[in-house]
Amino acid sequence: MLNRVRQPFNVNALAQAAALAALGRCRLCRARAARSTARAAPRCEEGVLRSSASPSCRRTPISCWSKVGDAARAYQRLLEQGVIVRPVANYALPEWLRVTVGVARENRRFLDALDSALAG
Repeated sequence: MLNRVRQPFNVNALAQAAALAALGRCRLCRARAARSTARAAPRCEEGVLRSSASPSCRRTPISCWSKVGDAARAYQRLLEQGVIVRPVANYALPEWLRVTVGVARENRRFLDALDSALAG
């Protein structure tokens, strides 16, 4: 009889409490990730500047933009090493790549691959 009057896709109080707890956890995870990225971005920028890339690097809160010369070639060489970055020639920046800042291990992998990609 209750199924005749209940609203579709309704959830019980326990499911609602679990959903609210999960949403709160998501906010905590996002805040932790934002703090981690804020610490990692300057280190990534320093690494790019120290690498053989070029003396030009710009940083946003979540990415580093690096002037590498032939960005299409560098992009392809990075891709061959399993590192995905974004060439930004479509923004009239054919010599630049954009990389999203990750955790320390990922940033180190990118910087090592960048050195290798630009050396050859």
